[in-house]
Amino acid sequence: MTQRIFITGGASGLGRAIALRYAREGARVCIGDINPEQGVGVEKEINAAGGEGYFMECDVRRLTDFEKVRDDLVKKWGGVDVVVNNAGVASAGSIEDTTMTDWEWILDINVLGVVRGCKAFTPQFKQQGSGAFVNVASMAGLMLAPLMDSYNVTKAGVIALSETLSQELRESGIHVSCVCPAFFQTNLTSSMRSDIPGIQQNVNKLMKRSTITAEDVAEDIFRSVKDKTFWVLPHARERRMWMVKRHAPWAFDWLMHQESKRWMSKMGGSKA
Repeated sequence: MTQRIFITGGASGLGRAIALRYAREGARVCIGDINPEQGVGVEKEINAAGGEGYFMECDVRRLTDFEKVRDDLVKKWGGVDVVVNNAGVASAGSIEDTTMTDWEWILDINVLGVVRGCKAFTPQFKQQGSGAFVNVASMAGLMLAPLMDSYNVTKAGVIALSETLSQELRESGIHVSCVCPAFFQTNLTSSMRSDIPGIQQNVNKLMKRSTITAEDVAEDIFRSVKDKTFWVLPHARERRMWMVKRHAPWAFDWLMHQESKRWMSKMGGSKA
């Protein structure tokens, strides 16, 4: 049976890579994004890659947008098999310097955007008796580096929601995958909010140094849905650090303190 996929933030970066991975399997892939020009472009790429592409405008800050997509896909394709809650933004700054406006902005997109996606599609999945949510969080939600307060909180929230729904929805035939990549080449900094001078450039350097690509993460996601595994942790070093945190928290605290000093110096956030 041809798979039916819906991806938020699918017009660029990781979302696009996931779309094209599924397209190579001949899937029907709906791109939800706030950028129509890029969205239509990826729709064409999906078609060229062997899938069936379809773009719909979707702002994850509006539940009604999700409901419109859901109803349209039920009419068009008879349902949806995988919903990828991928859309997200970034911010950086200390607790003193990050404004409440920026806190509300990032929480509305990164956390409530995922909540809205799960809320809108769960009834359809239950009616079908099957479905999969792929919620894109970040290693930032597990490792919690300084000067990323609001971003860390949002990604930890996505992890908490995903773990909760994995238990809550399992008996309804609904699978949940939680994706926690570290740095890889993407366009996350294009909408980044921060008062720290040069942080976008520093983060971009870290992304460019990564040996993991968006295509690698997309492959891990594809395999997770297929194999029904929960965690998607593409980066080996950060995966090891997470294991240390779980099994030897005192050692992790020391290691993280050393890493944090280097990170704050790199980000320009150390204070005398």
